Amino acid sequence: MIEENKRIMGVDYGDSRIGVALSDPLGIMATPLTIVSRIREDKDIFALLDIAADNDVTRIIIGLPISMDGSMGPQAEKVKAFAAELARNTDIPIEFKDERLSTVVAKDLVQKARKTDRKTRYDAAAAALILQSYLDDNAANSPSA
Repeated sequence: MIEENKRIMGVDYGDSRIGVALSDPLGIMATPLTIVSRIREDKDIFALLDIAADNDVTRIIIGLPISMDGSMGPQAEKVKAFAAELARNTDIPIEFKDERLSTVVAKDLVQKARKTDRKTRYDAAAAALILQSYLDDNAANSPSA
């Protein structure tokens, strides 16, 4: 169940950058927010937690890159380890969302929109797609739907 007037943060974890997206306060729409350039894990975590605090985030959704055959590869294991460390530093609930093809779709959408600075926008757009999928799933499963 999505809490009204609270935001949900979507995260697309990568080796070089972390894409960040936020929901609107009603949990209906996800919007790309920013990119966190990876420095060191503790700094990356604090950067995400600062964003969460500044935006009244009540839940964090992290894209989990499951292989097309459904298995967990090395990147999925990296994401799970990062999420575990993030969880040790916050009380905000953290969930995973299957992100298969989210970056591919994000690149296509960004290219179609003819944005500048495309390389860094892919990550935030992918985070928004992950979060939007989560929001849509929860809207379909809510009692008022």
